Amino acid sequence: MLSPRVAIAKGTDPSEMVRQAITLLDAGRVVKGGDRVLIKPNCVADRTPLTGITTDPRIVEELILYANEEGAEEVVVADGGSVDTERVFETTGLKRLAKKHGVRLVDLNRDEKVRIQIPNAMALTEVDVAKTALDCNCIINVPKLKVHHIALVTLAIKNLMGVILPKSIIHAQLHEKLSDLATFFKPRLNVIDGTVGSEIDEVNGRPVQMNLIIVGVDIVATDSVGAAVMGISPQSVRHIALSESRGVGCADLDQIQVVGNSIEKVKKNFELPPEFRG
Repeated sequence: MLSPRVAIAKGTDPSEMVRQAITLLDAGRVVKGGDRVLIKPNCVADRTPLTGITTDPRIVEELILYANEEGAEEVVVADGGSVDTERVFETTGLKRLAKKHGVRLVDLNRDEKVRIQIPNAMALTEVDVAKTALDCNCIINVPKLKVHHIALVTLAIKNLMGVILPKSIIHAQLHEKLSDLATFFKPRLNVIDGTVGSEIDEVNGRPVQMNLIIVGVDIVATDSVGAAVMGISPQSVRHIALSESRGVGCADLDQIQVVGNSIEKVKKNFELPPEFRG
């Protein structure tokens, strides 16, 4: 099995960093002609991207352009947050962006529900998910670089939670359920927005200026690098370790090819949530 590759691009222009990271990743054609592409940002709360809480629209815009250049049949931007997602779309600039590029913007919380069964699930045997997430055959997952008061980190695997309905069912056996989701939904590309991260908390945290983008195909490897960049051992994040043990991807930093910038070069030790302070 080939070692997964994860790219770290650093700079001040999010659009340039996205393109640089995708080029460094050298993963071939992620989007293929005729694909229906779902770009899934983090719109968890009514906060601007500069707070470190929500995905920067400049990254989403570059991914829309990228998908269209690759011949996507349709591009949809969608998420379901923990508050009024429509308001978050307005606050983050995604509503304006969708109108500019003529793409559909979908509040997954108000989407049609489809009940799915997850084979060999540890805890999430069946769940309602937004139909849009099933209708799109290519998911580009665009989380934010943040810690989380229950999950320790909220990165690409945790960002999949936006497609389920209702969100409240996930918190019991959280790590097992997140890992279950990662066995079912397989994003073609994971793009962690590390322009500004968030320490202490995922919604009311303190912004950390990082000026980087982390991109990978392997969702576990991408999250592992994201965790390490925040000074957190990937193996200490239970849903990352569980997902690796189930064959979803690689969490061993020694086996991951990090290209572009090294983890050590860009790493900052984020202040952890109170629940995780030793």
